[in-house]
Amino acid sequence: MDLPIEYRVRDVPHPHGGVVINGSETGLLIHSVKDMPVGTKLNIGVLFPAGFELTNFEVFAEIVRKEVCWEENWQGFEYGLTFIRIEEEDSQKLAQLLKKRFRSK
Repeated sequence: MDLPIEYRVRDVPHPHGGVVINGSETGLLIHSVKDMPVGTKLNIGVLFPAGFELTNFEVFAEIVRKEVCWEENWQGFEYGLTFIRIEEEDSQKLAQLLKKRFRSK
């Protein structure tokens, strides 16, 4: 998917960035340079194109899997996230995004 995200660790004021690698209606796979333990809860905003504009959807998720990730010219962490809460409007945006991504493959 390669979509940029901004996330905040619960009760921490400053945001961090990352990239969505894959997604489903129940969770996300992301890459980030921030080291966080499994069980960490995150408020996440995912940016994506909608026509000629950028839009986003927001979710509250929990890290359920963590792996060190080594790629060419980059090292960080790969996190598997499961959604704890997603509003209906954001769920619809995500479903449309997944449908569009699936059709383009």
